Amino acid sequence: MFKMNKAAGQKGVKLCAALLTAVIMITGCSGGSGGSSEGNWVSIEDRYTVNPEKPAWQLDKKEEVTDLTWYVNADWWNTDFGKDIVTKKIKEDLNINIKFITGDDTKLNTFFAGGDMPDLLTVFDSNSPVVQKAATWAMPLNDLAEKYDPYFNKVAAADTLNWFQLADGKTYGYPNYSNTQADYDSGNIPAKTAFIIRKDVYEALGSPVMGTPEEFENVMKQIKEKFPTLIPFGFNSIGEGTGSLGDTLQDFIGVPLETENGEFYDRNQDEDYLTWLKTLNKVYRDGNISDDSFADDGTAFEEKVKSGKYATMLLDGTPQQGGNLQIYLSANEGKEYVAVDGPQSTKGNAPTLNQSGITGWMINFISKDAKDPAKAIQIFTFLLSEEGQLLMNYGIEGETYKKNADGTVELLPAVKDLQLHNADKFKKEYRMGEFMFFGHDRHKALSADAFPEAIKQMQEWGKGKLKPHFILENISPNQGTPEARALSAINAKWNSTLVSMVRAKDDASFDNALAAYKSFLGENRWDDIVKVRSEKMKQNKEKLGIQ
Repeated sequence: MFKMNKAAGQKGVKLCAALLTAVIMITGCSGGSGGSSEGNWVSIEDRYTVNPEKPAWQLDKKEEVTDLTWYVNADWWNTDFGKDIVTKKIKEDLNINIKFITGDDTKLNTFFAGGDMPDLLTVFDSNSPVVQKAATWAMPLNDLAEKYDPYFNKVAAADTLNWFQLADGKTYGYPNYSNTQADYDSGNIPAKTAFIIRKDVYEALGSPVMGTPEEFENVMKQIKEKFPTLIPFGFNSIGEGTGSLGDTLQDFIGVPLETENGEFYDRNQDEDYLTWLKTLNKVYRDGNISDDSFADDGTAFEEKVKSGKYATMLLDGTPQQGGNLQIYLSANEGKEYVAVDGPQSTKGNAPTLNQSGITGWMINFISKDAKDPAKAIQIFTFLLSEEGQLLMNYGIEGETYKKNADGTVELLPAVKDLQLHNADKFKKEYRMGEFMFFGHDRHKALSADAFPEAIKQMQEWGKGKLKPHFILENISPNQGTPEARALSAINAKWNSTLVSMVRAKDDASFDNALAAYKSFLGENRWDDIVKVRSEKMKQNKEKLGIQ
């Protein structure tokens, strides 16, 4: 889920400036060029009559293909449409053609500066001005459903719609992987974080324990000695955030989510966490963390995963790396990566692994410039429905999967074989499990085939270790405020500080970097930011009924 780039500090400053620009642009726009301030409410009088009991895509008699543009604020998104089995079926059933456009925050801002707005738009930051000011440029899903497709309300989660409700009482965006407490309680949500080690390395070292800092440091030395061609320890690409060395490591060792009296807790300065960062610094100084790991982008990291270059990894986003891990497993049976307990809390805390919360991940909107908002809301309804979820995850019944008597599904043998032994071809031709704008974990629980074999043991290891982070969702200061600007600078400073601490040449350099960061907090409204976050945590608890 991380956007990958090298210059984390510079990017943080640029992102802050871009978002500030977006605030100005969004506040002053009415949905791009040529769009009505109220949206393009087309008539469907000659197409169909809405029916609350039937999805509109099954009723719509529009004969010509509807061409739609869909902007995704991520350079890595696969822009193909209609070539693989999943999107080809969507194209046929809904009689649409989608042109995907991708980009970054700079590209996103050009739309709000007067460029032609896309019909649909997907972003990833729920706290951004794009999301918070959605009423100025997007069409309300409540009204779209009422006018064009009331069946939407049957497939959309009421809790999720309420969570995204803006001050006007309407909801404009809907995410994927929006999990409620009930979803967590169901046991259907698999862990996405794991400390993994190559099986051949693990067995050669006698299945070592790595729970304490001393044990971890010692095992890294053993790996370097016995497997000199491998990088002993790797982690997700640093990117804009801190890779898996930030909150992922904090979750792994169970750093508290709040203070004892329910206020915001600065997890970056937790004693347990800092102890492990000092350990990683020692591992780095021993030559067992590569300098490349701090510069690699997402593609470079993935290539190393595919080739098994890392002996061990703290990996966040195992499903996202599932294809790469499967490619490695298929070519190296017996040497595949397996999850083990790895680093543990020095305080005795249990892991509090995070998964998608109620905010989800990809947030999808229909713009006021949408050429055919009726068809656009039909896409939302279709992909949220049972039919759409089965298609996105498993393809077409009888062609790629079969249903069992107990309600579970399984891939057909030839499809399963391709998934196991030719992951690249499977991804290109089928795209199942990838086209997930409105995906949800509960549908993945329907089948053992929902995830590649390479990560199933990792998910099994994670059972019982998940803890919802609902209270920490969307607690950053509102964009455009002094606190928000200060936080952007603080986040950029922390990214560079964390790297400096792990790469410090000695203990004194480590301590100096941390001390400089603490001073920076004091100079940049940190106390005010903590107050804002604590207040928003309180609001989250009230919204969710958490005592």
